[in-house]
Amino acid sequence: MPWKEAETPERYDEWEREDGYATLRVRERRDGSYVVRLDRLEQAPDGRGYRRERVADRERADELIEEWKTAFDRYGE
Repeated sequence: MPWKEAETPERYDEWEREDGYATLRVRERRDGSYVVRLDRLEQAPDGRGYRRERVADRERADELIEEWKTAFDRYGE
């Protein structure tokens, strides 16, 4: 898989695409919901992109991360 988990001192989980031009992040909000976001740099071969979605629980956040890993895999687009 072209995504690897990135180490971060912050209170969220993050994955970086193999080419270094995109990241996925999931973090918990104070109300217990989760935010999942994709950030793809302007310099990326597949162009700039940003998505953010708020979901009710961690299970759905993990499902969304897996969906986006597949959808935004540079080689799978």
